[in-house]
Amino acid sequence: MDTGLLRAFVTVAECQGFSAAGKVLHRTQSAVSLQIKRLEDQMGKALFERTSRSVLLTRHGERLLPYARHMLTLEDEARDALGDRRRGELIRFATSEEQAGAYLPALLERYARRYPDTRLDLNCDMSSALVGQFQEGLLDVVLSVRHTPTQSGQLLGWEPMVWVVAEDCRLDRWGDVLPLALNPEGCIFRAHALSALGKEERRWEVRYASQSPTGINLPVQAGLAMTVKTPRSVPDGCRIVGEEEGLPPLGQVEIELHRRPGHTSEALDAFCEELERIVVHNDDVAAPHPGDILPE
Repeated sequence: MDTGLLRAFVTVAECQGFSAAGKVLHRTQSAVSLQIKRLEDQMGKALFERTSRSVLLTRHGERLLPYARHMLTLEDEARDALGDRRRGELIRFATSEEQAGAYLPALLERYARRYPDTRLDLNCDMSSALVGQFQEGLLDVVLSVRHTPTQSGQLLGWEPMVWVVAEDCRLDRWGDVLPLALNPEGCIFRAHALSALGKEERRWEVRYASQSPTGINLPVQAGLAMTVKTPRSVPDGCRIVGEEEGLPPLGQVEIELHRRPGHTSEALDAFCEELERIVVHNDDVAAPHPGDILPE
């Protein structure tokens, strides 16, 4: 059985569409459709139900899927065992700048010792933009803050959001209008901050806006504004505002991992596993089930 056809089948099943699968496989939609047609002809069964809005597995497709995944895993393992895997595998990874600063120092050093020939193409941007690039097939792995539900995101856990000010800053210095330093429109931290203040009818003004953490941190560190972070991202010279200081609670954000469907390798598997361990625990213990609160 042609594993190339099986890889196309698994990718279409995981992406739930031919167009999205084509972007992941770097093929046209018609080429992927032709691969599925060839596989269906070989199996003598229809594997997908196609409608104008969705592509769903048939009963025969559901039965084939676990076998197809297993066969692709065996193929990858055989290539690794025979040394047929190309050296210097490229992993296209993306995350936000603040997540990169929190998680990557430990990951990169540890991972490089195990896979010194693996190349990492690192991109940093807002989570919503990175998920869009992933869905276009431009990235292999994305660690993001969930903005809206997606088919590809694996929930790792939750991080609390906190108000942050300079260490020596008292909120009453600003009077009735709270000065804010936030990301541009589209950032979930900004949305939570403005929603929380609006519900309690607190007056505010966005005085500093920047897509870069540096552009947010500088006015906060100087005592000119306040912002919203996760505890792991509080910059030097700043503190978390206590509950007794009267600001509304912000809730939590969901942290998720997106991984390119239909693609596996020892190096990529190890990278994702190492990333998940560091994100969830910041050590080497086993990851908790989704729903456990991430430690600060």
